[in-house]
Amino acid sequence: MSDIIRLLPDSVANQIAAGEVIQRPASVVKELVENAIDAQAKHIQLLVTDAGKSCIQVIDDGIGMSETDARLSFERHATSKISAAADLFDLHTMGFRGEALASIAAVAQVELRTRTRNEELGVSIVIEGSKLKEQLPISCPVGANFSVRNLFFNVPARRKFLKSNQTEMSNIMMEFERIALAHPDVFFTLHANGAVVLNLPEGNFRQRIVSVFGKKIDNHLVPVSVETALAKIDGFVGEPRSARKKGTQQYFFVNGRYMRHPYFAKAVMTAYDRLIPEGEQVPYFLRFEVDPAKIDVNIHPSKTEIKFQDEQPLWQILLAAVREALGKYSAVPTIDFDTENRPDIPVFQPGRTDNIEPPQIHVDNSYNPFEREATRGGYSYNTRRQSANAAPADWQQAFASALQATSGFEDGNREEQPKLYDDLPQSEQAVWTESSAGCFQLMNRYIVVPVSDGLLFVEQHRAHMRILYDMYMQQVRDKSGVAQGLLFPQMVQFQPSAAALFDTLLDGLTLVGFDISPLGGGSYSVMGIPAGTEGGDPVRLLQDLLSDVSEGNDRAADKIPQIIALSLARRAAVSTGQELQSDEMSTLLRDLSRTSNAVYDPMGKRIQYLLSEQSIQDFFK
Repeated sequence: MSDIIRLLPDSVANQIAAGEVIQRPASVVKELVENAIDAQAKHIQLLVTDAGKSCIQVIDDGIGMSETDARLSFERHATSKISAAADLFDLHTMGFRGEALASIAAVAQVELRTRTRNEELGVSIVIEGSKLKEQLPISCPVGANFSVRNLFFNVPARRKFLKSNQTEMSNIMMEFERIALAHPDVFFTLHANGAVVLNLPEGNFRQRIVSVFGKKIDNHLVPVSVETALAKIDGFVGEPRSARKKGTQQYFFVNGRYMRHPYFAKAVMTAYDRLIPEGEQVPYFLRFEVDPAKIDVNIHPSKTEIKFQDEQPLWQILLAAVREALGKYSAVPTIDFDTENRPDIPVFQPGRTDNIEPPQIHVDNSYNPFEREATRGGYSYNTRRQSANAAPADWQQAFASALQATSGFEDGNREEQPKLYDDLPQSEQAVWTESSAGCFQLMNRYIVVPVSDGLLFVEQHRAHMRILYDMYMQQVRDKSGVAQGLLFPQMVQFQPSAAALFDTLLDGLTLVGFDISPLGGGSYSVMGIPAGTEGGDPVRLLQDLLSDVSEGNDRAADKIPQIIALSLARRAAVSTGQELQSDEMSTLLRDLSRTSNAVYDPMGKRIQYLLSEQSIQDFFK
């Protein structure tokens, strides 16, 4: 039998390694900028063209490389940062594997120009697909200048799976921001297609956070600082009022390296227990200084997952530090007792013989709870009920029992399954909204409509969401969105990586009725909002909408209008628990019957439920 095992050529081995290390343009940016940090650079410039697909250039003023080192740096496992296995547990550099440059050169056209301080001439090296094309002496500044062109030019399958320019640029900026935050003592600049996107002069940690995320965040930062035998932890956490459901900035750094650590993130959020609503997050920027021998960064090629030897004690230290900071800087909300119109509570005095009379109770027999005024934001429903259509006093208990009667249908305990709107006869579907004059509201959530075959329950929030979603999608198709002008325009600001994505949404936002004007630097003026969103906070609406889109940013571009329409519909729809007037319920039901799908909301959840007459009769047998 002939031998079948053979050694792979270096070019093939490098391409295999590149599959783990270099996954997209952002991976190239991360490796090259981290190398510049290790080279003691104080000014690093990043220039990208076509989101890094055409060119990525990193220029630094570090120590540079000699001609021999420059050539050797492109070989696999060639590194100046470690020399023995023990060095893995005493790392003081960002890189150490010696795979990055070899992996980049295997899948791109790379040119390096570099010079050290004690040499008059530098060297230029050109490598394409791991093959040396040119090596010449040149005149160049001290430091290194890497130019990476046509990424994945020799791996078409990998290049085909790159995302849109907006998505890839957003990933590049995310990696760049992480490194810039970890090293505030370095001057960073970022250019995209010739335009300056970020200009971050050297400064302290707080200044760097403000430079990246805007001045608004500076008002919500609470300093954290603690030093123990295990670690030194410092940085900033957000005040409870800065909590949001999505899009919060959360960063951990250890020894100058960005890391993900869900366990430590839980410690931070535990410190906010009962201070913020459930499901919301606060921003934090926390740095750890730990003995390198007590952490392991050699877990994944991305080096963002780090194992700590003293993980549990550090969890307790972090929790205590954040709690102390919140208390020390009065970030915990205090209880403000209202003393105005307080009752006069007599103080007991021994020996006092005043006559004590029991309190008198006065009952207003003319009070009607169904004739009250209320002001609610969002959808402009009034809340005064008409006495002619008011539900009987005991309807809540009666229909709560009726709902319990249906609980057996869902788990298959009964033979007859509940019917829905689409199970009704065609004649019933045509006239069901006309019978809504007798409809009423159950638990301020369901609209109950008597129909010939029983009772139809309609979930008001999902129904209104379906109506608004269809309306926004029709506006997109017809390009007919009309903005409701704001009396006072509002300004919204996004960090650069988010602003790059938001710019791609402006056309879609205009189609659904937004009037937004870019001001530059990630700032935008909101001068008009879509109909149906009045009463809400347009800034929060856009922030939440951008979070929704970023979660689905790998989708095709033609899906963005659907994401925008869905996000708007979810936030503008009448809320669960909002009281409705009978004619408003009738209007909602009529509009629902004209939608593209009156049975399911845009999220795929049921809108309607039919409690049939036969089901009610069976229950009382």
